[in-house]
Amino acid sequence: MADYEKMYHVLFHAIPRAPAEPERQNAGLAAGILRAAQQMAEELYIADEA
Repeated sequence: MADYEKMYHVLFHAIPRAPAEPERQNAGLAAGILRAAQQMAEELYIADEA
């Protein structure tokens, strides 16, 4: 069974970091932070389902 708590924590900790980056003229990094967190959460889900 998938560990949703672990996936939630990955996403929860990435979200506060992303909004600060466009203010620093780095929107690409903000998108990268969120994308990496999403991919990590997906990998955790897939690993738990295997």
